[in-house]
Amino acid sequence: MSSWRLLLTRPAQECAGLAAALADAGIHSASLPLLAIEPLAVTAEQRAIMGELDEYRAVVVVSKPAARLGLELLDRYGPQRPTGPLWFSVGAATGSILKDHGLDVSWPDHGDDSEALLALPRLAEALDVAAPKVLILRGEGGREHIAETLRRRGAQVDMLELYRRRLPDYPPGALIDTLRSERLNAVVVSSGQGLASLHELAGPDWPLLRELPLFVPSPRVAEMAAALGAQTIVDCRGAGTAALLAALRENPEPAS
Repeated sequence: MSSWRLLLTRPAQECAGLAAALADAGIHSASLPLLAIEPLAVTAEQRAIMGELDEYRAVVVVSKPAARLGLELLDRYGPQRPTGPLWFSVGAATGSILKDHGLDVSWPDHGDDSEALLALPRLAEALDVAAPKVLILRGEGGREHIAETLRRRGAQVDMLELYRRRLPDYPPGALIDTLRSERLNAVVVSSGQGLASLHELAGPDWPLLRELPLFVPSPRVAEMAAALGAQTIVDCRGAGTAALLAALRENPEPAS
């Protein structure tokens, strides 16, 4: 049995799957979701873009909520058999949702972050035409680095924001009470916004939180954590379950 005792902060549905995988590996966890997903209202722009989907060389889907909501739009407003774009996802979990829908999708074999996606040879091949068009499906304000990099490579990038994330309502002290009652000794965040929510919810208890090991999904989020004063930051180089399990194996377990 591992001595790691983790606080999980993903949206509720994702926390459940991760907690089950950790339990199978002998790792205790407790969930306090710090991101609630709110779908945005369908707009005329969304309907129009989905109707013209075959004009794009690539569609990049950055998260599981973006995949699920994007597929709903595709089924309602897209071409019956989209043949124009190749589909890409940041990680395997998001990619599997698209693949199960019958789409031709690629994702990185190693690393599920923006940098790994942008390094995919198949993405470079898809964009190897004059003025290629790329569509990014995301939440509000997500993955700006992908759009900026693709524009520097000469692509015309359109973005559909399909949902927003917000901090769920918790009573004062809920975070520190969970840490103490479950005797947790590390925290897992899956995004920069999740880290911001953790910091916001902690409030005056943040000095206690920043002493715990913090598992983050990417160098960008690691930099954000360092700026907030986190003392022990572990970059998992991915937000998926496999990346977290690998990071847990590679780092010394806390004393029981």
